Amino acid sequence: MNMLPLAEAPQELLAGCRAVLTDIDDTLTLHGRLPAEAFDALWKLRRAGLKVVPITGRPAGWCDMIARQWPVDGVVGENGAFYFRYDDAAKKMIRVYAQSAEERRANSERLWAIARRILAEFPGTAIASDQAYREIDVAIDFCEDVPPLPLAAAQEIAAAFHRDGAVAKVSSIHVNAWFGNHDKLTMSRRFLAECLGLDVTRDNEQIAYCGDSPNDAPMYAAFRLGIGVANVRPYVKLMAHLPRYVTAGEGGHGFAEFAGAVLAARRTGL
Repeated sequence: MNMLPLAEAPQELLAGCRAVLTDIDDTLTLHGRLPAEAFDALWKLRRAGLKVVPITGRPAGWCDMIARQWPVDGVVGENGAFYFRYDDAAKKMIRVYAQSAEERRANSERLWAIARRILAEFPGTAIASDQAYREIDVAIDFCEDVPPLPLAAAQEIAAAFHRDGAVAKVSSIHVNAWFGNHDKLTMSRRFLAECLGLDVTRDNEQIAYCGDSPNDAPMYAAFRLGIGVANVRPYVKLMAHLPRYVTAGEGGHGFAEFAGAVLAARRTGL
């Protein structure tokens, strides 16, 4: 499937959007920063009545803060290991995990044994700087706080995890690895159903997903309104499923472009 410019997305599809799911790194951010226009776009979507949910590989500690302080309805973190939703009325954080605490502890021991070996096998990699705030997965940094390694190296790291039975996904900055059947899509389905009353099959055309890298491919397979920000292009040969539409802008600028298109279509359709 070829990616089409966002400008060619049907206005009725954009106008019918009720929920926006979005990756964070290099989708909301750009060069490691969150542009003002991207954060403003989150607020504009919420004020217009849309549900907004980051779907990220970032750690539990970050997700707790995002769920509390950002204009979002919840957050799926560590590539689908959990969702956090802050109940403003009750002043309570609701945390739902894909695995029991016992499973998480047992899997962590196995995972770290593999990760330590991989660090020795792939010079130039490091444990991600946000690892201290993770609960489930291990993140190997190949691009964020270390001199960038080629994507081929990241794929080899993922393959090394796979050989030991772990799941591994390549993002734009990390290789995230874990044991378990969860991923971004499985926990997104659960969050949408349990928290927003939306069904991925029944309500598919009312849900958008914005992303930028190979670990977003399952989400693009699931949602008709799949949006790639412009910096998705270097990864297209690595992705089994591509976004249907792509923005002109990169990172957070591209996300703001998409949000603006949705809000403009809704105004026109009213």
